[in-house]
Amino acid sequence: MVLYIWPMQAPPSENPAQAAASFGSAHLLQFIFAKRKWLGLVGAAAALLSAGASLVIEEQFQSTVVLFATPQHSIGEQFFEELKQKDLLEYGETEDAERLLQILNSDQIRSRIIRKYNLWKHYQIDSAGKGARADLAKQYDSQVDANLTKFGSIEIRVLDKDPQVAADIANDIAFLADSLANRLRNDRAKEALRYASASYQQVKDEIRDMETELAALHALGIYDFETQIGGLNEQYATAMAVGAVKNAELIRLQMAELSKNATEFNKLTNLIEGAYDREKILKRRYELMKLDAETQIASAFVVDRAAPADKKAYPIRWLIVAVSVASSLLFALLALLAADQLKPAQAGA
Repeated sequence: MVLYIWPMQAPPSENPAQAAASFGSAHLLQFIFAKRKWLGLVGAAAALLSAGASLVIEEQFQSTVVLFATPQHSIGEQFFEELKQKDLLEYGETEDAERLLQILNSDQIRSRIIRKYNLWKHYQIDSAGKGARADLAKQYDSQVDANLTKFGSIEIRVLDKDPQVAADIANDIAFLADSLANRLRNDRAKEALRYASASYQQVKDEIRDMETELAALHALGIYDFETQIGGLNEQYATAMAVGAVKNAELIRLQMAELSKNATEFNKLTNLIEGAYDREKILKRRYELMKLDAETQIASAFVVDRAAPADKKAYPIRWLIVAVSVASSLLFALLALLAADQLKPAQAGA
């Protein structure tokens, strides 16, 4: 009897992709182990070079100011209006913060900071050089930043090699923004005040002229036409009833004299009453706008003022070294893999 023994086959892999990945990973690890000396040399060189480069980079210190914008309501309304719909002490909305942020990033603020701290010299930029203004603006933007936070506040961040200068610039930017916001508001109020003053003066002049004309009529004996003419009518009727014809004629002549100026007196009386009402309104508006034009009110609540930093913010040397070493090792590994793949092709050729 012949016994046949069939060779046993290994069961097929349940996941070919996983098996291929495992094989590839093992092959990569073997390759890295084989090239460990080269990779070690590359890593060490990258660490030394990046460490040296990071030591050359100038240290920068950061100072920060945090503030909330305030709503720019009329101050006069808070004092002269009976119904106050807005509160001067409330925090501003997003629109107020964005408006203040535009002022913080304005060219007026930038120019005053550059001039005060002589940033041309501080940043070592030749003002007579080609593209000097663009270079200064680029350097300023890299050192000074103002942005909205997720809490609705504004954060002013300033980097500088001198921690005291960084703190001073940050605080001055906040101060100048408040000053500029007040000046813009006051200038706008002064323009409105000129119109209000002119209108108020005009109605006062009209009242003065009408009062002069009424004084002339008063000199003629006209004080209250309707009351006077009513009284004379009663006297005339009484005189006629008792037969006092002479007295009745005198009374009639008085009424005729009053009637000559009746139209002018009634017109002036009606006009001056309306003028008094307009004068009252314009006077209140004038006082309101005068207060807005002359009063300074904070455009922001400063939460945190800048202080000189006692620790540098840039450069982070360990991070520079770590990123440089990691990127160098990655490129070196890719180069070695590419060279290894080219060997069989060269051998076959």
